[in-house]
Amino acid sequence: MRTLEEVQATLQIAKLKEEDLQETIHCLSFGENVSSADYCLLELDDTLCKHIETGQSLVIRGDKDEHAVLCSGDKTYDLKIADTSNLLLFLPGCKTPDQLPNNQDSQQVVHTQVWGFCNSYWELRKRHPKLKKLTKLLMENPYEGPALGGQEEITENRYTMEDLLERIQASEEEIKAHLETIHVCQIDGFWRVLDFDYEMKLLGHITQLVDSESWPIDKVPLQTTLEELEPLEPRAMIEHCLSCYGKRYTENDNVFYSLHEDKVCRGLAQLLLQNAVKFNLREFQEVWQQSVPEGMSTRLDQLRSLALVDRMSNPETICLLRVDDLPEDTVERFNHLFTLREKWTEDDITPYIQDLCGEKQTTGALLTKYARSSVQNGIKVFNSRRPVAT
Repeated sequence: MRTLEEVQATLQIAKLKEEDLQETIHCLSFGENVSSADYCLLELDDTLCKHIETGQSLVIRGDKDEHAVLCSGDKTYDLKIADTSNLLLFLPGCKTPDQLPNNQDSQQVVHTQVWGFCNSYWELRKRHPKLKKLTKLLMENPYEGPALGGQEEITENRYTMEDLLERIQASEEEIKAHLETIHVCQIDGFWRVLDFDYEMKLLGHITQLVDSESWPIDKVPLQTTLEELEPLEPRAMIEHCLSCYGKRYTENDNVFYSLHEDKVCRGLAQLLLQNAVKFNLREFQEVWQQSVPEGMSTRLDQLRSLALVDRMSNPETICLLRVDDLPEDTVERFNHLFTLREKWTEDDITPYIQDLCGEKQTTGALLTKYARSSVQNGIKVFNSRRPVAT
C-alpha cells in the first residue's frame, strides 16, 4: 500500500509535475485470482444505455451453429469482438475526475483494487433481423383450415411466442411485425402461418361475396360477411383474412373493411403465377384483371419483389420470383440473382436487394460494391463482378 510520500517520489522519477495532476491519486493493486476470463465488456450507445438504465433487458440470441446477435425490445445488433492495445481494467468504486470534489486542500491517496482486466470488448452494429428462419419454422406445419370429420390435426411443429423468441435472431417487435407481414394468426395459443392455397380460398370467398352483393370494395360489412360465409369457414378465419387484405373502420357503430387494392391484386397474381414456370405477359395481365373484384385495377408495379418481367423475350414473359425465397446473405443473394439473369436493369434488381440495405445504405451503394455496370442499347445494366456458376 503506497504512501503519499512514495507516490510523490515516483512522480519525481517520472518527471511529472504535481500541479498537473488531480488532487486525488488512485493507487491500483490486483486482487487475488484476477483473470481476464472473469468479465466481458460490451460497448453501448446512448440509446441502449438508457434501455438498460430504465430496467429493460438485452438478450443474446442464436443457436450453436449461428453467429450470436444481441436484441433489445425492437432492434437487432451484430456482436463483433474489437481488440485494443490498451489493457482495460475493472475498478469498482473508482471515480472519474468529474465525480471528485473540487475543494480539496491537499493531495490524498485512494487505494483501488482491480477486479478484472480485458484487452478486447464487444461492439455492436445494427443489422436486419434474421427472419427467414421464422418463416421456415412456421411452414413446417401451415394451417390448412379446420380438421374435417374424423381427421386429427397435426400438433407437432407449432410455436408460441416464447418458442419463437428462443429460436429466432430478432427482437420481439421485429418478430411481431414479420408475423403480421406474412399473415400469421394465433390459433389455440400457437402462431400459425396459413397455407397459401387456404388463404386464397378465404380471399376468394370474400371477393365473390363482394361481387355478388355489389358492395363497394371500400365498404365491406363485417357482420354480414361473417354471417354469409360462416357455413363455409370459421368466423375467426374470415375476419383474419379481412384484416390481412383490408383496413378496419367503424361507421355508425357498424364495422366495415376497406379492401386494399394492391394487396388483393398481389395475392391473386401469386395464385396465378405459382403453378407456371413462365407466363405470357399479355395473357397473364388479361387473366389477372379478370380475377380481381370489380372496381379494382391491376398494375405491374403491384408485383415488385414478387414477380419478374422479361422484356427481352418474344413474347414478353412474367414469372414468380419472391424476394422471401432468396438467400439472406448479401453475397449469396447477388450470386443467385446473377445466376437467374446475367444482366439486370436497376429498376428490375432494386426490389430484390432493397431489404439488404443497412442503416443509411442505399441500393446504389450495394450495386457499386457487388456488381459491375455497363451500358447496353442505351440502358444502364448491372452484371456480376465475378464469374457465376450456372
